[in-house]
Amino acid sequence: MTWNAVIIGPADTPFEDGTFRLVMHFEEQYPNKPPAVKFISQMFHPNVYATGELCLDILQNRWSPTYDVAAVLTSIQSLLNDPNTGSPANVEASNLYKDNRKEYTKRVRETVEKSWED
Repeated sequence: MTWNAVIIGPADTPFEDGTFRLVMHFEEQYPNKPPAVKFISQMFHPNVYATGELCLDILQNRWSPTYDVAAVLTSIQSLLNDPNTGSPANVEASNLYKDNRKEYTKRVRETVEKSWED
C-alpha cells in the first residue's frame, strides 16, 4: 500500500511555509516493519539523501509497532529543524548547518520556494 503525504514546514524555522510532499510505502509486515518514506519534494537537509530517502532512526533500527503514521510524520517534521549532524545523509547540508548557518538557511529557503511549485 502506498500513501501520499504532505508535511508543512514548522513555524519559526527556515522550513516555515514549505509544503513538502512525501510518499509512504507500507509492506504487509506493517506495523511490525516501518514504512519506507521518501520526500518527493526537493529537500536540502542533513538527514535527507539526494534520492529523497531519510536517515531517521525510527524508520530503521528504532522502529516500534506502536508508531502510527501521525507519529512518523511528526518525527519527520521535528527532524527538519533538529537535524542529526552526527549521521548525515547530505554532507554538504550538514557542514553548512554546523559552519555557515546563514548559507544553510538560504539553501533551505530555496527549497521552500520550490515546494510551492510541486
